Amino acid sequence: MSNLTQQTVLSIRHWTDTLFSFTCTRDPSFRFDNGQFTLVGLEVDNKPLVRAYSMASANYEENLEFLSIKVQDGPLTSRLQHLKIGDPVYISKKSTGTLVTHHLLPGSTLWLLSTGTGLAPFMSMIKDPEIYSSYERIVLTHTCRFIDELAYKEYITQSLPQNEHIGQLIRDQLIYYPTVTREPFLNRGRITDLIQDGKLFEDTDLPSFSVERDRLMLCGSPHMLKDTRALLKTMGFIEGTHSQPGHYVVERAFVD
Repeated sequence: MSNLTQQTVLSIRHWTDTLFSFTCTRDPSFRFDNGQFTLVGLEVDNKPLVRAYSMASANYEENLEFLSIKVQDGPLTSRLQHLKIGDPVYISKKSTGTLVTHHLLPGSTLWLLSTGTGLAPFMSMIKDPEIYSSYERIVLTHTCRFIDELAYKEYITQSLPQNEHIGQLIRDQLIYYPTVTREPFLNRGRITDLIQDGKLFEDTDLPSFSVERDRLMLCGSPHMLKDTRALLKTMGFIEGTHSQPGHYVVERAFVD
């Protein structure tokens, strides 16, 4: 318990029957880099039950925000999905994670490829003014099964571009590319297929991935990560069994 603080739930949003997000208070001493994760949990049988969650909030924001799926028999999410405003939650005092820009070499375009709740760490990153001074363009892709699972879509396309502090950066440098796989939509298909057939690059008016120019961050399901890494190998981002250091980083979206 000494490595956890108790915080208070401030808001809950149920995006779908299988997806929700919530905000909670933030301990003044809690620090993190945008893109990192921490442990979040509840007290169960007089003991803390915690799991890893990426912060969807930026490191300068007063409160913390998390995005989660609902696993009906999941040890934690079966309980976490029933949070109410005012409920207590445990938050670790420490943060960690590989999805931070200082793990990458300099480049001109940063690609943030996500599926499902893998969007969360990238939500914190696209609100970071410093990232826009490091790259000419930021491309955020988010792939889900259905349109209503595209959490934060309106926030990214409508609210962020009007933000008084970073709105101009968002309008000038951020490209948001949502895709769905199981119903008609403007962009349809798995991100790996859209990379492979070139539609992602055609739609964003950008050239295909280049080791010299592009840097990538991946966060999503194990299947998506495996398939994307296989593609990156064909593009020179992986030589043999070894990744090119500093060209891309990977993190699994946490589910339980």
